Amino acid sequence: MTNMGRRGFVKGATLGALAFTVGGVEAIMAPGEARARNVPFRLLDAHQGETLEALGETLVRQAREAGIAHYIDQQLSVPPHEALLQARIFNVRPPFADFYRTAIVSIDESSRRSFGRDFAQLSAADQHEFVGRMRQNKIEGWTGRPGAAVYAVLRADAVDVVYGTMEGYEALGIPYMAHIPPEKRW
Repeated sequence: MTNMGRRGFVKGATLGALAFTVGGVEAIMAPGEARARNVPFRLLDAHQGETLEALGETLVRQAREAGIAHYIDQQLSVPPHEALLQARIFNVRPPFADFYRTAIVSIDESSRRSFGRDFAQLSAADQHEFVGRMRQNKIEGWTGRPGAAVYAVLRADAVDVVYGTMEGYEALGIPYMAHIPPEKRW
């Protein structure tokens, strides 16, 4: 991002765009575009990304397509004080990667105990049932942070990635700068 000015970065950030590395070069794009372009994760592995996508989609429709796993991965790679992750807002102590990795392990271990498969492999109905029990701290043998806390952080992240852009505001019918032509917003 050294070649990009502050104004360009701020403009991209308000459009939901973040810095991703593509072919060794940093490029500004939305997390959903990074997912569509199959941009490699920086810190997560493929299984962790798959679990985050399945969980995000269960929590907020369109989170997978909006690039929740790429969003979380990209935000884990920035200094903690710059992260937009809900873990920071919920006062989780850095490194935030520990929180997300532990959450994924807890989710998959509990899913295997309950259903015999990792969370991402469950039917949509089983995923919803699991998330409902997780939200209420009603999963026996759960390890790590309380399920309700994991639910709250990851649901807020999913809401951010789906609705935290100008397009998201418009989809909700919120007139956030909708009346200002894009070329005049900055």
